[in-house]
Amino acid sequence: MNDKSVFIFSEELLNYKFNSEHPFNQLRLKLTLDLLKKTNAIKESDIIPPRMATDEELSLVHDPNYINAVRQAGRGLLSEDAAEGYGLGTEDTPIFPNMHEASALLVGGTLTAVDQVMSGNALHALNLGGGLHHGFRGKASGFCIYNDSSVAIKYLQEKYNARVLYVDTDAHHGDGVQWSFYDDPNVCTLSIHETGRYLFPGTGNVNERGQGKGYGFSFNIPVDAFTEDDSFLSAYTSALYEVAEFFKPDVILTQNGADSHYLDPLTHLSATMKLYREIPRLAHDVAHKYCNGKWIAVGGGGYDIWRVVPRAWALIWLEMTENSNSFGSLPEEWRQAWSKQAPVDLPLLWDDPDNLYPPIPRKTEITEKNAQTVAKALYPIRSHKKTESM
Repeated sequence: MNDKSVFIFSEELLNYKFNSEHPFNQLRLKLTLDLLKKTNAIKESDIIPPRMATDEELSLVHDPNYINAVRQAGRGLLSEDAAEGYGLGTEDTPIFPNMHEASALLVGGTLTAVDQVMSGNALHALNLGGGLHHGFRGKASGFCIYNDSSVAIKYLQEKYNARVLYVDTDAHHGDGVQWSFYDDPNVCTLSIHETGRYLFPGTGNVNERGQGKGYGFSFNIPVDAFTEDDSFLSAYTSALYEVAEFFKPDVILTQNGADSHYLDPLTHLSATMKLYREIPRLAHDVAHKYCNGKWIAVGGGGYDIWRVVPRAWALIWLEMTENSNSFGSLPEEWRQAWSKQAPVDLPLLWDDPDNLYPPIPRKTEITEKNAQTVAKALYPIRSHKKTESM
């Protein structure tokens, strides 16, 4: 097993673009990679281009009729009524030229990451272009056309016979991945997200635990609006270690949406960069503790592409490569390169200031509520442990 890490990227990943006003903007990939380059934290030899996923690979999860519809839509050949039935042409997921090719490349990027790790060429792999966790078998949803994580998990099962732990820390519930494996005992999904009472997609309740043979292998921790770093991290740490110990995976696949940050325009959580330091650090530890280091990471949400996403996502790579050069000032060269294009002032430092936002008046109440949610989510594991020890 090679202990190196690989970074999946090519400029073609930026072709996944709905329109210039849409909040999902893959320029964040370029901003992140440039930040890493200007931090001297990545070499050209670390970067591997994605390949295109084949129709056969996409069909591991997606309906062939849906794949064909996406292809036709990208060529302007799908009627409005037909498109609507597939979740295409909506405000969230507008049709754009060559959308099948752009989407299949994102999926292929995650499959490239899988093969790099599972073949032993690398220990860790990062495809920030992936993480499209809302895509369903036959329908687009929430900015997601194909679901690269679901395809990758099925691919891991079929090609490598692997037990997969999928961990999703996006502010939005990882619904598409959960439902894809809801009855599968060889895939464990853990999603920590803002409660669906206030946020799309409205799912991810604590009592969504799986069905049939998959019952007990789906874990959801919906945290309250305005949740801050310490409460989120307490929930994440407890859940990650207890679920990993319970499931004992062969490989960990993490979805790293960066939209729980206070500055994100689409969510209502109050995280800072402190959270985005700890999420990859803990995932890295779990990968080595349970999976011989096998860790595949993808991107996801993150809609403040200037102030939040580049720092948060760069920290994943810096953790993968055990590079501690992520404190103090951001490279001035990076700030100068992008400041004219940015509609906001770019951050000066890797970390956020202590006074990023005014104090949350319900802090104690929110923290207590989240702790109760964690206890409910992990009750099956804890009660089983208690029974075993009696």
